[in-house]
Amino acid sequence: MYDPRKHHRRSIRWFAYDYAQAGAYFVTICTADRQGPLGQVEGMEVRLSALGQIAAACWRAIPEHFEDVELDAFVVMPNHMHGIVVIGDGRARHASPLPATPIGSQRQSLGSIVGAYKSAVARRVNETGGTPGAAVWQRNYYEHVIRSEQKLSRIRRYIEANPAYWMLDHENPQGNCYGQSEKQQIFTY
Repeated sequence: MYDPRKHHRRSIRWFAYDYAQAGAYFVTICTADRQGPLGQVEGMEVRLSALGQIAAACWRAIPEHFEDVELDAFVVMPNHMHGIVVIGDGRARHASPLPATPIGSQRQSLGSIVGAYKSAVARRVNETGGTPGAAVWQRNYYEHVIRSEQKLSRIRRYIEANPAYWMLDHENPQGNCYGQSEKQQIFTY
């Protein structure tokens, strides 16, 4: 039974910010329980599993499904992914049939893009693995509105260097988080 005290989720989005407006957005999406089914980091490169390859292919396909949306740098890590989504002046519009817009998302927003992506990956992963309905992603995602070319450059560097810093990453269950502050100092966006 629904209990608003127990089932209410506090939004992590900016109140009254229009996430459908033109701009660049840095997105981070984590896997369910932060498990690492998407691949592994060897040296300074990510070796994607079959599931990670699905996640990467679906990410690259976003512009095929949303008009006036472009992608910039992205990386699929073992238990999360980072990417830059650029919504053009024409706003994001569905160009082809996709799953229904997630509840609470504007049809032309960053939320609808991320929701459609997560849904497409989960559907393909569950079909491939024979695990209908299994959770692939955490319920939410993290975003950062990119407001300058300087920040865009820093975030691109952060994304590109993410595999090299995997052992220092707090998202890595086997990592050494003691170096996290060094990583943050270098790649603060």
